[in-house]
Amino acid sequence: MAKKKVSIRQLERCPTYLRFLVSLRNSGVYTVSSKQIAQMMDCSEEQVRKDLQLVSPTKARPGRQRNVVELIEYLKTFLGYNNINEAIVVGVGHLGGALMSFKGFRDFGLEIVAGFDIDPTLIGSKVGDKPIYCISNLDEIVDELNIKTAILTTPREVSQEVVNKLVNSGVKAIWNFVPVHVDVPDDVVVENIDFAASYAILSHRINKKRNK
Repeated sequence: MAKKKVSIRQLERCPTYLRFLVSLRNSGVYTVSSKQIAQMMDCSEEQVRKDLQLVSPTKARPGRQRNVVELIEYLKTFLGYNNINEAIVVGVGHLGGALMSFKGFRDFGLEIVAGFDIDPTLIGSKVGDKPIYCISNLDEIVDELNIKTAILTTPREVSQEVVNKLVNSGVKAIWNFVPVHVDVPDDVVVENIDFAASYAILSHRINKKRNK
């Protein structure tokens, strides 16, 4: 069977569908149509049907009621949320510490197990129950815990150096919160989080509403 092509936009919408469906289930609602989802999410019914077709083995037909619990499981499987992926944070400043403290990542299949820094006042301490190690121990800990995912929250001037260390230690996926481009080999995936770009979209939408 040929693999279905998935766009970045479709991937970005899937967690939103999942949150909405979970809220329905928690409210005691167990069936929903594509039209109802579209109305609640302010998008087209056709878009919802196409997106759900990516994750569901059954075809989404107009007006058909879908099982909410089944859709939740289809989405979780598609997004990999049922498989817990352990990760580390490198750079335990304000942002890194906040990410380590956030307990909701586990709902998305991600569990932060440790942090790394060079600050001697942080090394040996914990964020919750998660230990903070010296960056010099990166290779050893990554190998011991079999870590393949890292979250980058370092100062920008050292980010490439840290990425090189992560790649050399065997990390294959980097969630980059630093506003700078980093170079990695072809077999390593980087997802950049750009706060400036996100705010630019918000600012543009605010201005559009003001000018109406």
